[in-house]
Parts: sequence; structure tokens; C-alpha cells
Amino acid sequence: MTILKILTYPNKNLRKIAKPVKEINLKIKKIIHDMIKTMHFNNGIGLAATQVNIPLKIIVITENINNNKVMVFINPKIIEKSEFIRSKEGCLSIPNYEFFIKRYKYIKMQALNILGQTIIIETDSLLSICIQHEIDHLNGILFIDYLSSLQKEILNKKIIKLQKLSTKI
Repeated sequence: MTILKILTYPNKNLRKIAKPVKEINLKIKKIIHDMIKTMHFNNGIGLAATQVNIPLKIIVITENINNNKVMVFINPKIIEKSEFIRSKEGCLSIPNYEFFIKRYKYIKMQALNILGQTIIIETDSLLSICIQHEIDHLNGILFIDYLSSLQKEILNKKIIKLQKLSTKI
């Protein structure tokens, strides 16, 4: 298994819209295993294929933060949602920043598992927030897109400043 490079904001490839997976073959299974390894290596709880520069509709999410059991969702789509909640989110593609984001509390999602079977997940827990966050990545949406203009401007200035400092080192 390979640790993949996670794209970081403002990399334009994070804005690419993922394509559906047509066939779950050995290549797709290797991508999934590499994504899981990458997510764990980076202490993440979720990862979308677009974050590792693979424009396919695949997400992996740690089921329970206290263990390494991972759920794999291929071609996920939210088919029902209700109620709003604000939750503090971070992102492996925008490290060291956390913001309160408005998300749906309850979602019902349909996807394929790694065996190609259709699964339905209903949740109103942290899993709901993670699924929405990762599906957004597949659609070229970052969690900072939910911030106010002022918050985005401040964040962009901080990131540009950090990039300038890191290029001097």
C-alpha cells in the first residue's frame, strides 16, 4: 500500500468534480486501500479521492475515531436530509484550521460498497457531518466555501503568508 499525497488548498485540482466509478476492479480496490492508509497516516477521519488527485467518486470514513474500522462509499449520493446543525470541522486539505459549519443533522445516503453492493446509510451523528464533508469534496466544494466573505479573506491572507514563509525556508 502507498501513502498518497494529499492536495492542499489552494490547489485547483481540489475544485475538480469527480466522475462516477464504472467498475469496481483491482485498480479501484488498490486506490481505496491506499486512501485508507493515507487517511490513517494523516490522522484523518475521512478522505475523498479528489483530495489525493483522483477524480473518482470514492470516499473513505473511519467509522469510530477509537478504532480503525473504515467505511467505503463509492458513487455516494444523499437522497434525504433534514434539520440543521453547526459543527466544528477541519480538513486534511486545509490543515490546522477549524471552523463552525452549518450542515444537515440527518442524512440518508445511497452508495456502493467495495463489493459493488448498493447500501443505504441513515445517520444523524458525526458520520452525517463527515459524509457531507467528503461528498462536497467530490463536487469540488471545500468546507471553507461555507464561510462568510470576511472569514474567507482572512483565511486566504493567512495561507498566502504561510506559503511565502515556507518558500523562504
